[in-house]
Amino acid sequence: MNHQDPPTTAAPAPLPEAFYRELGPDRFAATTATAGPWSPHTQHAGPPCALLGRALHHHDPRPGLRIARVTVDLPRPVPVGELHVSVRTLRSGRRAELLEGEITSDGRTVLLARAWRLATSPPDTPVLRPAPPPPPPPLPGAQRPHTMAGAHLDGYIAAMEWRFQPGGGFDVMGPGTVWARQRIPLIAGREDTALTRALVLADSNWAVAFELDHHKRFVINTDVTLVLHRDPVGPWLCLRSDTAAGPDGSGLARGWLADTAGECGLVLQTLLVDER
Repeated sequence: MNHQDPPTTAAPAPLPEAFYRELGPDRFAATTATAGPWSPHTQHAGPPCALLGRALHHHDPRPGLRIARVTVDLPRPVPVGELHVSVRTLRSGRRAELLEGEITSDGRTVLLARAWRLATSPPDTPVLRPAPPPPPPPLPGAQRPHTMAGAHLDGYIAAMEWRFQPGGGFDVMGPGTVWARQRIPLIAGREDTALTRALVLADSNWAVAFELDHHKRFVINTDVTLVLHRDPVGPWLCLRSDTAAGPDGSGLARGWLADTAGECGLVLQTLLVDER
C-alpha cells in the first residue's frame, strides 16, 4: 500500500449517477462509486450493506412493522462487479419477524445479514434519549475535500460528503465525529430509504475514529450491526465513533448515530487486529 498523500492538485473523477445500476430482478451492477479506500477493485462495505438492507426492507412488507436491527457479516471482499441479492423469512410472528439476506458474486457469498422486523412502539411510549445531543449540523457551503493517506479516494469517499468536527478527519486519530450524506443515490432511478441511508454510512464507523493505526497494524472489521430505535430523518447523519481494544482480544468500534432531531441508533463493529 502506498502511504503517501495524493496530490492536492489532482481533480476528482466525475461521479457515476448512483452506487448501483439495476440489471434485473435482484441483480445489480456496482459502479466505481462503490470502490473502497483499500482498492479500486473492491467495494466499501457501506453500499452493499445498504443494497441488502433495501432488499430486507422490501421483502414481504407488513404494515405496523419496521426493521429495527440489521447485522451484516463480511466473509470476503465484495468486488466492484455484478451482485445478486436474495432474502427469505426465517420466522414470522404477529409482532416480530426474523429475516435473512445474502449477496453473491460469481456464485460466492460476499455478504450475509439477519434483520429483526418489529412492531412499532405504541403512541404512549415515553421518549428516552440517554445520549447527549449531537453537535450542530453542518452549515451550507464548500468544504475542503477530505483525504486518507494511502487510500483510493475516487470511489466511496468521494461519493459521500463529509463534515468532520473542527480538527477531525480520516488522517486524525480518534475518537471522531462527522456529519455525512450521500452525493448520489444508492440505485439509479430509485428512492433511498431511511434504512439504506443509515447503512451506507454505518460501515464507516471505525474509520471515523481510526484509533488503531491501520498503517502499522492489520485492522479490518468483520461485521457491522446497526440498531435503529427510530428511523433517521433527512439526508444528513451524524456519527460519533470510538474504539475499544487491548492485548489478547479484539477490537470493538462503537458509534452513536444521530440526525438533526437527535440520536436515532447505534453502530457496532468487531475489529480483527493483528500484526502486518
